[in-house]
Amino acid sequence: MDLAMVGDRIIPLDSLDPVYLDRGVFFGDGVYEVLRSYGGRLFALEEHLKRFERSLAAVYITGIDISTIRDRVMRAFEQAQLADAKIYFHITRGSDRRNHVWKPDLTPNFLLTISPAPDSTAEKAAGIAVCTHPDWRWKRCDIKSLNLLANVLARQDAENRGCSEAILIDEAGMITEGSSSAFFAVFGRSIRTAPLTSNILPSITRQFVLKAATNLGMGLIEQSLTPQDAKTADELFIAVTTKDIIPVVKFDGKPIADGKPGPITKALIDGFRKFTIP
Repeated sequence: MDLAMVGDRIIPLDSLDPVYLDRGVFFGDGVYEVLRSYGGRLFALEEHLKRFERSLAAVYITGIDISTIRDRVMRAFEQAQLADAKIYFHITRGSDRRNHVWKPDLTPNFLLTISPAPDSTAEKAAGIAVCTHPDWRWKRCDIKSLNLLANVLARQDAENRGCSEAILIDEAGMITEGSSSAFFAVFGRSIRTAPLTSNILPSITRQFVLKAATNLGMGLIEQSLTPQDAKTADELFIAVTTKDIIPVVKFDGKPIADGKPGPITKALIDGFRKFTIP
């Protein structure tokens, strides 16, 4: 007899709620997006939906109408009545008994949550400390997959060390990105960040940071950095959907410059804010 056990309760496997058989739980078999709103207006919705569509295609989840996803996001956002909201949604391949090979007729599962966006005012004013961690992620980080255990372990390690983000270091000793953010260094009036490859997420926030830098007449250098490069930078910052630009004032315990958010980062924060104003 095929059985399942949920907590201490044993039931026939065939009567198990499909939520327990989600391939997202078994295998991380799905993709997700996170976006936010500013002052009652969704920011970069179309850019996020395009990336979501690319991620779905990359893992062969088919039959998803992006216009339906857009409508669901809009409907939930309107009902939530949150001016500054964080919106998370994902699609998994569907629910079935555990098997590495999926059935072609599975119905994908959709989940969306909305909550208040975090207030990053204090972090923008004072800056944050970050620390390095080995990059243990898989080799297709350009796909926004649910496989985030390596990210979680890195971020928890940073938390345990009193830091706000983990900066990931690949096997060649180069910085890739943060556990949940893009990473930037400032040298003079140029900003430097790793180029987009299969081991870097094509961050929507990164895209707008580069636009803001261009608008301010700054130089752009898409070239990987070492931890030593970061320690000698004039300024450092991260970029993340829920908080946009956050200054980094300490890297692996070393203060950056005078240990305060720098003028270039502050200018970029102001420049980014212009994109969020209707």
